[in-house]
Amino acid sequence: MEVIFILIGVSLTLAGGFLWLFFKAMKSGQFDDQHTPAIRILFDQKTKNKANKKPPKKEK
Repeated sequence: MEVIFILIGVSLTLAGGFLWLFFKAMKSGQFDDQHTPAIRILFDQKTKNKANKKPPKKEK
């Protein structure tokens, strides 16, 4: 029974450590996307055409 308490403590410590590392990485800007905004202009026209494309009217 004592082993369960030790394993719960270890798992909570590991989870807290990973959560702390995640927030530290977020604060430092590691997950900021620097590449996509630069190339978005190249693909902007294609995405607008697909989004604004109307289905053809059916004639009777």
